[in-house]
Amino acid sequence: MIKIILRRSSPLLILLVFGVAAALLISTKEAPEQKEDEVPVPIIDVTRVEQKTVSLNLSSYGIVTPKNKTLLVTEVQGRMLTIAPNFVAGGVVKKGEKLAVIEPSDYEADLMQAQASLAQAEAALEEEVARGEVAKNDWQGFDGGIPPELGLRLPQLKKEQANVKFQQAALARAQRNLERTIIRAPFDGIIKSRIVDLGQYVTLGTNLGELYDTRIAEIRLPVTNNDLAYLESVDNPNTLVTLSASLAGKDVTWIGTIVRSEGVIDAENRMVYLVAEIKDPYLRKNRKEGQFPLKYGSFVTAVIKGRTVDGIVQLPRHLVRNGHVAVVSSDNVIEIREVNVVRTDIDSVYIKDSLLDGERISLTKLNNMSTGQVVKILGEMQKNDTGADTPDSETKEQRLASAGEH
Repeated sequence: MIKIILRRSSPLLILLVFGVAAALLISTKEAPEQKEDEVPVPIIDVTRVEQKTVSLNLSSYGIVTPKNKTLLVTEVQGRMLTIAPNFVAGGVVKKGEKLAVIEPSDYEADLMQAQASLAQAEAALEEEVARGEVAKNDWQGFDGGIPPELGLRLPQLKKEQANVKFQQAALARAQRNLERTIIRAPFDGIIKSRIVDLGQYVTLGTNLGELYDTRIAEIRLPVTNNDLAYLESVDNPNTLVTLSASLAGKDVTWIGTIVRSEGVIDAENRMVYLVAEIKDPYLRKNRKEGQFPLKYGSFVTAVIKGRTVDGIVQLPRHLVRNGHVAVVSSDNVIEIREVNVVRTDIDSVYIKDSLLDGERISLTKLNNMSTGQVVKILGEMQKNDTGADTPDSETKEQRLASAGEH
């Protein structure tokens, strides 16, 4: 009976023994050593601050236009008799050059009539002067007191004198009208357009064409109202401006002068316009080899010379984020510092009174960069365990990749 009980309970006893043994093993097992997770130190590249004296130049753009342009209109009427070969679009003309001639026959006849009328009036005046002398001698033979003006023919004399002046004015008018049959260039220029043809009948005030002055070119350059603070003088700028454009596949520059500010803020774009002038843009007076004319209608970019300021730090725009830069201390700790940005342009930011000479600025963009963060500097030597200076085993490419990951 006992054997039967032992045989049937033996599996339970075996399980109990193994359970006790497992419990003893678990209770005597040593806990694994806990190690803190190592946070990798990012590797960055830096640049050193250098304060400079810079000109805070202004950038702008504009279209080249003539300072003076005029519509050539007729002051007399008649049929177009001749048209000069240069009187075509693009023709270059000089001041006083004959451009066209209106049929002058009627005005030549008017001139001859005016000359004849003046001669008659002068003859009548001489005759009246003689009659006055005769009347004066006649009155001297009488002892009748002071002779009357009518007796001395003074009113008749004044009438003839006025008639002579009238005929002189008529002659001058006839001479001017005859001269106006010849259309001349009022200044050195280039013909923008011609809208009359040979044989066409023109009346008083007919538009013949448009002439652009080639002596001085103007360019209106828009700048913001705040940018005016960078000029030496707002009311009288008188500063240099460099204009550039692409002509015939080449980048060409011209030097001009800012002569004035229009002094009004444009209601549409809220900009103030400065006016630049270029003398002899078509190089008609003095042209050197390799020079290109500045043609009207060209689109140009402009760099306007601004005030010269000391102690300016110039940094690429991408290094300044929301008015802050990452400064790296001598012990390689990041400081996110707010800086005084005095001006920005397309490529650079100009900072004053915020950074010292020799301070280091991070060139590497790290995610979640914050003040107090410890970094390694690309290219610096690291101390090994024995105290010797050894270069980092990572290559520059590996370090940059590691910095990008962090």
